Amino acid sequence: MPKPATRFVCQSCGTVHARWVGRCEGCGEWNTLAEEALAPRPAAKRGATRSGTAARTLSFVPLAGESEPAPRTPTGIAELDRVLGGGLVPAAAMLVGGDPGIGKSTLLLQAASAVARAGRRVLYITGEESIEQVRLRALRLGLADAPVELAAAINLGEIAPALEKSGAALVVIDSIQTMWLEAVESAPGTVNQVRASGFELTRLAKTAGFSLVLVGHMTKDGMIAGPRVLEHMVDAVLTFEGDRGHQFRILRAVKNRFGATDEIGVFEMTDRGLAEVANPSAIFLAERRGNVAGSAVFAGIEGTRPVLLEVQALLAPNGGGGAPRRAVVGWDGGRLAMLLAVLEARAGLPLGGADVYLNIAGGLRITEPAADLAVAAAVVSAASSVPTAADTVYFGEVGLSGEVRQVAQAEARLKEAAKLGFAAACLPRRLARGSRPLAAPDGLSLTGIGHLSDLVGSFRRVGRSS
Repeated sequence: MPKPATRFVCQSCGTVHARWVGRCEGCGEWNTLAEEALAPRPAAKRGATRSGTAARTLSFVPLAGESEPAPRTPTGIAELDRVLGGGLVPAAAMLVGGDPGIGKSTLLLQAASAVARAGRRVLYITGEESIEQVRLRALRLGLADAPVELAAAINLGEIAPALEKSGAALVVIDSIQTMWLEAVESAPGTVNQVRASGFELTRLAKTAGFSLVLVGHMTKDGMIAGPRVLEHMVDAVLTFEGDRGHQFRILRAVKNRFGATDEIGVFEMTDRGLAEVANPSAIFLAERRGNVAGSAVFAGIEGTRPVLLEVQALLAPNGGGGAPRRAVVGWDGGRLAMLLAVLEARAGLPLGGADVYLNIAGGLRITEPAADLAVAAAVVSAASSVPTAADTVYFGEVGLSGEVRQVAQAEARLKEAAKLGFAAACLPRRLARGSRPLAAPDGLSLTGIGHLSDLVGSFRRVGRSS
């Protein structure tokens, strides 16, 4: 009897190999290949395609049709709707990832309860907990009276028929790593099972017309567990960020076919679940202390929302004699190294022999280059032991020659600063004194910074005068 055809699939990245090798060619990991049997192909009949199905012609429809797009379904949580682009899209699949215990199930249970209370059918399928455990969480969150239909199952052979005829508006799968297909000969959570289960559930959402939310776990590298192809299957990928020891949680869109990917939602973990933070700037600056060297306020933009954050810097002498340490939380470590080099080479600030610690208070991670000037102000303040003005905000991009470049949405940043009671703003000189200077809000004065040497000189003058 001939041996059945097999293939070898990497359990880490999903790369298919014709033969066994010790190291995967896709991800470079060792001993991650698993052998799978290939199903025999049926003999092709006359008039049939190579796949064994009768040949047929595709029918196309014009792009400009008369049908209106289906309205979005609000989740009842404004911060979640902001990240999604206005609400849940019918027949769309969404993947929500995050570390264990960060609040993924709590957020989705709150959203599912709000949609169900609005009169829509919601199905919540859990593969990690029992129905009673989900009910206990709902009772703690005050959601026990929500008409959400619960089920505990992992076999997609049982789940799929129920979803096809359910008529539900929203289906939550918690989590995709627990789903299992009998046709795939591997354990739940493996690359093959996650890929096949994700494809089957996404297909069901497209055909039945319900909004699908998949919960995914994160690996220690900060990636969603399972094959990367899972992120390509779905329409939106959201990540839940934050430290379990910190009360704030940040929901961010990594991919969104029906909305922007630069919006964030800010939540606060309470004993009654996740509470929305309507004004993140006031929360992030609530514990800021004035007259402390090494602190500066950054006027940033997250999507369409202006956010004010505190940047903290600490310089300590390197007593070990080795390479100075650079520790960063909430910002890019490579960009900090570049900025320190520019301060030393272009502005004459000696920093090579000091350990530098940088922290973005509040747990939010900053990615926009406009934070360069605020970070530079915090570092210069720490190096000169001169506090920044407590009522001043900073924003601007720094180039390698030390020049301060203009950034987008400056007016929105200034309006947010004025709303929170700040009296001054340090920004790129071209924005403050250019051919089209900004119209500063009432009570807010603008100071243009053209080069980092101007910033360093201002702190030195204040230090000599004091």
